[in-house]
Amino acid sequence: MLLNTKTDWGEKMERLPNNGDDRQKGFCVHCGGQTESKDHAPSKVFLDLPHPKHMPSLPSCGDCNNGFSGDEEYLACFIECVVCGTSDPEQLSRDKIKRALRRNRSLRDRIERGHRQSDTVGGALIHVWQPEDERVRRVVMKLARCHAAYELNEPRLDEPEHVLVMPLVSMMDDQRDHFETAPEVNIWPEVGSRAMHRMLIADDAYASGWITVQKGRYRFLAVAEGSLMIRGVLSEYLAFEVIWE
Repeated sequence: MLLNTKTDWGEKMERLPNNGDDRQKGFCVHCGGQTESKDHAPSKVFLDLPHPKHMPSLPSCGDCNNGFSGDEEYLACFIECVVCGTSDPEQLSRDKIKRALRRNRSLRDRIERGHRQSDTVGGALIHVWQPEDERVRRVVMKLARCHAAYELNEPRLDEPEHVLVMPLVSMMDDQRDHFETAPEVNIWPEVGSRAMHRMLIADDAYASGWITVQKGRYRFLAVAEGSLMIRGVLSEYLAFEVIWE
């Protein structure tokens, strides 16, 4: 349904209004409460400067929006440390993450507590990183709910039936092929939703089903056909899949 490498993603988003059912709008996408603020999806901490134009935002209450910030910063920093093999800010690649770990020693300490090293039989040094699973799940659920509401006009306040979070490199070949391949869509999305507009555009850049928000940083897929499925990849390292039946 959705990949764009030829045109800035934000420019495409600007041309895709949500004309779906108004009863699905106007409340916090996370808890159903008041709309006191706007929540970006994806969160800017997962992207590098310059950010894509016209970043999508979803209605959110203040508590939900503020409550995700620490978890999102933690996950963005954790992924960068894993990818680079160190928590030393001076050896990291992303400037945004360098600054975060320089100013927040307690965050760096939390990440380091999940890091251990061991020698293999051949003497090679193996780095093992254990994230705080509940923090990771909260971020994944935040992203999935935002994409479901923004792309499909299908806000989901309930718990999903399936949540998968794992590094791409940990997937077996057939599992990776399944994850990367968008399901064939035989049922059209809600009339007026952004997903419906995408299908009508018939842009070759959408052929794979994935939307690339920022190359190498964030991409996702949103499909509703019987079940509602959101997949995403952060920094081409951490993959997630959330399914509501």
